[in-house]
Amino acid sequence: MLRAQTRHPLEPLTAAEITVAVATVRAAGATPELRDSMRFIEVVLLEPEKHVVALADAYFFPPFQPSLLPRTKGGPMIPSKLPPRQARLVVYNKKSNETSIWIVELSEVHAVTRGGHHRGKVISSKVVPNVQPPMDAVEYAECEAVVKEFPPFREAMKRRGIEDMDLVMVDPWCVGYHSEADAPKRRLAKPLIFCRTESDCPMENGYARPVEGIYVLVDMQNMGVIEFEDRKLVPLPPADPLRNYTPGETRGGVDRSDVKPLHIIQPEGPSFRVDGHFVQWQKWNFRIGFTPREGLVIYSVAYVDGSRGRRPVANRLSFVEMVVPYGDPNAPHYRKNAFDAGEDGLGKNAHSLKKGCDCLGYIKYFDAHFTNFTGGVETIENCVCLHEEDHGILWKRQDWRTGLAEVRRSRRLTVSFICTVANYEYGFYLYFYQDGKIEAEVRLTGILSLGALQPGEVRKYGTTIAPGLYAPVHQHFFVARMDMAVDCKPGEAHNQVVEVNIKVEEPGDNNVHNNAFYAEEKLLKCELEAMRDCDPLSARHWIIRNTRTVNRTGQLTGYKLVPGSNCLPLAGTEAKFLRRAAFLKHNFWVTPYARDEMYPGGEFPNQNPRVGEGLATWVKQNRSLEETDIVLWYVFGVTHIPRLEDWPVMPVDRIGFMLMPHGFFNCSPAVDVPPSSCDSDIKENGVVTKPIQNGILAKL
Repeated sequence: MLRAQTRHPLEPLTAAEITVAVATVRAAGATPELRDSMRFIEVVLLEPEKHVVALADAYFFPPFQPSLLPRTKGGPMIPSKLPPRQARLVVYNKKSNETSIWIVELSEVHAVTRGGHHRGKVISSKVVPNVQPPMDAVEYAECEAVVKEFPPFREAMKRRGIEDMDLVMVDPWCVGYHSEADAPKRRLAKPLIFCRTESDCPMENGYARPVEGIYVLVDMQNMGVIEFEDRKLVPLPPADPLRNYTPGETRGGVDRSDVKPLHIIQPEGPSFRVDGHFVQWQKWNFRIGFTPREGLVIYSVAYVDGSRGRRPVANRLSFVEMVVPYGDPNAPHYRKNAFDAGEDGLGKNAHSLKKGCDCLGYIKYFDAHFTNFTGGVETIENCVCLHEEDHGILWKRQDWRTGLAEVRRSRRLTVSFICTVANYEYGFYLYFYQDGKIEAEVRLTGILSLGALQPGEVRKYGTTIAPGLYAPVHQHFFVARMDMAVDCKPGEAHNQVVEVNIKVEEPGDNNVHNNAFYAEEKLLKCELEAMRDCDPLSARHWIIRNTRTVNRTGQLTGYKLVPGSNCLPLAGTEAKFLRRAAFLKHNFWVTPYARDEMYPGGEFPNQNPRVGEGLATWVKQNRSLEETDIVLWYVFGVTHIPRLEDWPVMPVDRIGFMLMPHGFFNCSPAVDVPPSSCDSDIKENGVVTKPIQNGILAKL
């Protein structure tokens, strides 16, 4: 019976399953030569159809809820077992320069642990023509070595006073697509060059000395330099005494001495419970996943609402793309327009997190398993962090007549991961709140991508950071994909989206005091109507409603997306990077769910010559959005005008948005949060403060 199954179908692939999937594809290779040249870009769980997930949720969610099962005339549909798990592989063949997609059924993975045997079955395979898959860290390392061994490059560095190649840093950047020369018939990279000083300290900030004027084009398939020019001799910037950020001598300063310890303790343990990748925290429950491309994925988000039971909010939440275009028209900076998810992979570049540094408190970590370039399995330990945080006041009320007060502190559940893509670090966070809100946040930190200046030169397209050193202006864009399921029972697809704008009432009989304004709603009926931008002047937001479920006032239940700070591309409409990133032209898009519509720039944005592939093309079908299975795409960005205070390492900048219940509940879901309590008295400035009782902090 399904009840006896121990793994939910959305559990991420294990190391054993990845091993079986890779071995199965290798065994199915056409010839030994082609098998040997297979490079494994991505091996992920092929997520099952929604009806399979709904069926499994009904069994795996405690307690067993047969009422949630899809029904037939004879009653609930209870299968004897779940369908076999499947893996999806993206494989690059280094010999033939071809990319293929494989689907493998993982039928007897458990045999690997018993005797080293494996069994999988190829369900399908296809070559995808005219594409280049994401780059890999192995390729980056090989590219750096090839460039540093190239004699003309060594001569060019000698002209700049550098003979020790151990000081040279070569950052391979994907070429993007600017002309037919960048077509995916060749796998190409155009590296950026940096150089450390004579210091032998491994922690020195090498990004402080960019090497300008050298043009390098690398064939990543055959791993060789195919074009090289020393176009202009720009002196290396002098060693900036403020360039380093590590403690001690490398930074030239001392740490503060007045920072006292701050301890976050939970003596009774956390309030959350974890079973595999299934998380329950107070009234929230969901599943945690992780992919090489997106990083963190949250599945089956639901809120347990008293007698109404488990109420779904979303099927799947993730960050599916990130684009960083630069605003300097000079070489090489105009070519900087990285697609950090589609060209590199946010998940593949994630960190092993450290307790007390990246996260505080009682931590539950999740590991992530990936294939490496040659098909082996690598594990990022402590890749995803789950913990609770105090978040200030949740609500408070003090009666001025009686002096009685009630206050509740807010607590949120945080799920996060952090990745490094070349010079920048990005932290991705999802917060679940006690009042039903879900917040998405990205934190930006790391090192600016810099350029060198000629003596006395000033660039209008950037900020001078130090003598001979400047940081170009640029933007960071992120795309959140939200497969919504607001109040939808299994098998249902009854959602719609309305846009809300605040309107000022016209002067007249309805506005004799000229103070009136109101919220005006507009139903977004089709995809082309739903290409929208933020408008803070009208407090614009969007509500996802269930068309068949009402609250106690008879209004449709819903969740609203509340934008945070945002921007649009500052490039001209004919900018080359917008060929691949047409999805950046609007902040908000809506599509009906389609299983193969996952990435806004298409699956393979690297060197993609097809204009507007992905989201901008899908919406041209102008499909109906009335009472259907809704997917939201929210594009949010920050325009970064670098400051001196961003050097040598950038303090965290934050950007995000909120999903907030809107008529989903009949009243505040946070009224039942209990008062806080303390285990001991606190003495402050000679005054003893007793523990909080009944929400009131009493001083003696």
